[in-house]
Amino acid sequence: MSAREAVDWPADIHAALQAAAVRQIAYVPDAGHARLIKLCAADPAMRMVPLTTEEEGIALAAGAWLGGERAVLLMQSSGVGNCINTLGMVEACRFPLLMVVTMRGEFGEFNPWQVPMGRATPAVLDAAQVVVHRASEASAVGAVVAGAARLAFSGYQAVAVLLSQQLIGAKSFEK
Repeated sequence: MSAREAVDWPADIHAALQAAAVRQIAYVPDAGHARLIKLCAADPAMRMVPLTTEEEGIALAAGAWLGGERAVLLMQSSGVGNCINTLGMVEACRFPLLMVVTMRGEFGEFNPWQVPMGRATPAVLDAAQVVVHRASEASAVGAVVAGAARLAFSGYQAVAVLLSQQLIGAKSFEK
């Protein structure tokens, strides 16, 4: 059994979101987040909000905060590029934004279209004043997300946790 299989890191993320009182889960469907999405959907304290594009999740997080709730945005690294303009709203309006991003274009990537944005994701987020944390070890994922949530919601910061492609596994069209 590999370390990725031995530690249920999606359950650790779910527990960290529960502990942070996150109530709204904004997401673009993603195989890397599939188990986490199922766990959150089964949680009666969490409301699932499927998105048509990632930047909608930033507006949802702002609205959730204004309405007295906390939200998280789940997306893939390829969606970070869709959020460039909207990320400026976070800094200007000073509301918390927590993002959990599954990385593509890294370990074992089969799709060359994913590589450029995968490589650019940390720098793009940094340029948009987003605090970036990376989780590469399954055993550390829950603590990294918990720390990111604390910083986002207590410090009115935009914080992204990048989940290494080694955690989610290399994808393939072949089965």
